[in-house]
Amino acid sequence: MKKDLTNVQPVFPMPVLVIAAYDAKGTVQTMNAAWGQICDYDKIALFLAEDHATTKAILESRAFTVALADRTHMAEADYVGIVSGNKVADKFARSGFTATKSARVNAPVIDQLPVAMECELAEVAQTKTLYAIVGTIVNTLADEAVLAENGKVDPAKLDAIAFDQFQNGYYAMGEKVGQAWNAGSALAKAALGK
Repeated sequence: MKKDLTNVQPVFPMPVLVIAAYDAKGTVQTMNAAWGQICDYDKIALFLAEDHATTKAILESRAFTVALADRTHMAEADYVGIVSGNKVADKFARSGFTATKSARVNAPVIDQLPVAMECELAEVAQTKTLYAIVGTIVNTLADEAVLAENGKVDPAKLDAIAFDQFQNGYYAMGEKVGQAWNAGSALAKAALGK
C-alpha cells in the first residue's frame, strides 16, 4: 500500500552539477545545482534563481561550464551549494577548487572535476513559474582517467554523485545494471508479435 507524502519531489537521482562563470570583474562564481537537465542534443537547461551570483555572472559573460561532481570532491561541491557568492566574496577560493579558463568559451573549467561541459548562453526562458538558463554545449571535456577503452566516459570510473530530495543525501553512481535500447527488447518484440 502506498502512503501519501504530500508534495515531495520524488525524482531520483538528481544530478549534482557544479556551474561556473566569470563575473564582470573576472572572478569565478560557482554553485551546486541539482535542477538541471539535457534538453536537446546540444543544449542543457539549468533551473536557477535569478539572484544567484552565478546566474548574474552567466548573464554578464554569456558563457558558463557545467561539471559533474564526483565522490572525491563531494565536500567542495556541497560547499559551493551552501555558501552564497552574494555573501562570501572569495567563495570560490575558499572552496578548494581551482579553475582554468576554457579554450572555447569565456568561462572557467574547474580543474578537479572530471567531466565538464563548455557552454554558451543560448537563452533565458522565463515564465510566471519558471526561470531557466539554457546553454548550447560547445564542447565536453573529460579527464583521461574516467574514459573507457572506447574513448567514452565510463560511469564506473567517473564515480559521479547524485542528490536525493527524499533525505537530502548524496549517493555514488556507476554500477551498470543493463543496456539501454536493449533491456526491454524482448517485451518490445512480444508487443509487436515478433
